[in-house]
Amino acid sequence: MSDLDAFREEARSWLNDHFPSGLAHRSPPGIAGFGARLTGDWKAWQTSLGEKGWSAPTWPAEYGGGGLSPEQAQVLGAEMASRGAISPIGGFGIMMWGPTLLDFGTEEQKQRYLPPIIRGDIHWCQGYSEPGAGSDLANLQSFAEDKGDHFILNGSKVWTSGALEADWMYGVFRTDRNNKYEGISFLTLDMKSPGVEVKPITLISGQSPFNEVFFTDVVIPKENLIGEKNLGWNIGKRLLLHERQGIAGSGGANVVGGSYDIEQVARDYIGLENGVLADGAMRERIAMQKMFAHAYALTGRRFGEEAAVHGPTPAVGIMKVAWAKDNQNREELLVEMLGNRGLGWEGSGFSDNELKTVRTWLRSKANSIEGGTTEINLNLVAKRVLGLKGY
Repeated sequence: MSDLDAFREEARSWLNDHFPSGLAHRSPPGIAGFGARLTGDWKAWQTSLGEKGWSAPTWPAEYGGGGLSPEQAQVLGAEMASRGAISPIGGFGIMMWGPTLLDFGTEEQKQRYLPPIIRGDIHWCQGYSEPGAGSDLANLQSFAEDKGDHFILNGSKVWTSGALEADWMYGVFRTDRNNKYEGISFLTLDMKSPGVEVKPITLISGQSPFNEVFFTDVVIPKENLIGEKNLGWNIGKRLLLHERQGIAGSGGANVVGGSYDIEQVARDYIGLENGVLADGAMRERIAMQKMFAHAYALTGRRFGEEAAVHGPTPAVGIMKVAWAKDNQNREELLVEMLGNRGLGWEGSGFSDNELKTVRTWLRSKANSIEGGTTEINLNLVAKRVLGLKGY
């Protein structure tokens, strides 16, 4: 028996013992590490997976991770998928902050921050965009004044996902007003610190996942400085690569998608004739969407395998653009197939799934803005991947 075969047997045995069968093929009611407080079987599954370290299977075991090779992690993913076992642990800590900390953090910082991320015990938010620094992030003005053994932070962030529920924030802040790029530091801060105020932003979908965050004389200990002072811009850029790699590695997963399966919606709302969808044009559009999603999933898997060995590269910007296109096209199709049932906003005249689909369609409009706009990502690919001049 090969080492991989032996590990497959180990993974199967562990999943048989620890994965609650009643959760098979079910999505968690929320994500531990992104504000959710799970209960019952979901909490038990969170605890087992977190203690095993398999919520972050390739992270080093000395920090609580699984310590698996990329090949073993693929085997584990396949075994979990075969049982319909979905990890309830995620959020920014797993997706991008943890990998960045592994790249740049001190030993003490890794020991302090990584284990609770892996267990899903802590919810992080990302302090990047500001009112005057969106696509031009390096123009940020929130200022952390060096006071010797601590910083005093004043300023604000905007479009901060999950800040209202977050325990901690990581982000980029100005520490030198005289240098645009080499005057930025990467800091973490406790969201319960005096002087931190969070105000939700209501979107056209009626949801409030984004927030404004205001800082007034917030004290940040020097131990919360990641890397060197004034050299945080490169850390911030590296984290964005991990974010885009996280999207690519999702293999086409509909991160903010609605509850409906696209083929089932077609059957329910358009109907079949002689066993095929009655609307020929819609048949073609569904087929094209599914082909694109499948190609995206395969490419995302390849990007993920390469990143596990070599780390993420600017080429993942291609996947960010493709993900936004795939998700927006899918949500557009779903609303069209609902017909006048896709006009609902509230009230008992529409089902919960119909109302959720409409709001998810509106939410998907942000996919080509968040995580770097499509235009910015294409410029980065043109410049750093294709080597084109003038970008």
